[in-house]
Amino acid sequence: MTEATTRAARLDRVILDGEQPANLPPFIEADREQAVADLAAANHFAPLIGTDKPGPYALHLSILEGRLIFDIRDAAGQPLTAIGLALGPFRRLVKDYQLLVDSHIKAVEEGREARIQAIDMGRRGLHDEGADLMTQRLAGKIDIDFDTARRLFTLVCVLAQRISAR
Repeated sequence: MTEATTRAARLDRVILDGEQPANLPPFIEADREQAVADLAAANHFAPLIGTDKPGPYALHLSILEGRLIFDIRDAAGQPLTAIGLALGPFRRLVKDYQLLVDSHIKAVEEGREARIQAIDMGRRGLHDEGADLMTQRLAGKIDIDFDTARRLFTLVCVLAQRISAR
């Protein structure tokens, strides 16, 4: 793969679409900020269907009627293609993520350092499982690497939390 191809197969920016409630826990907001920053620093994202235009791409990520929508646009914001995935396969992992967030908040409030470390280990494992699922669900549609899949899974969890917070 050439350097130009590598630069083209990437996200320039990621936007979470939809209402943003102000009452999200700081831990979830920090996860969102970190995932977006990490994606900005390094990612691999190459649509395999719907467009032959090279990137970099802008991704508008949303949940609509029980579907995860990848609205892929060019760097200028012009729509290129949209890919929808059923949210069902992600539901258990998203629910587990939300339970971990609640447990983390409680452990921080109680000052239980050992519990916080255990929760963080569980969170990493959950993110790995979410990344595997994301890669499988996008196979043949969008080529992504493992780190990009992990970060996208984090953003799916944030979107789901936004919906449940309404």
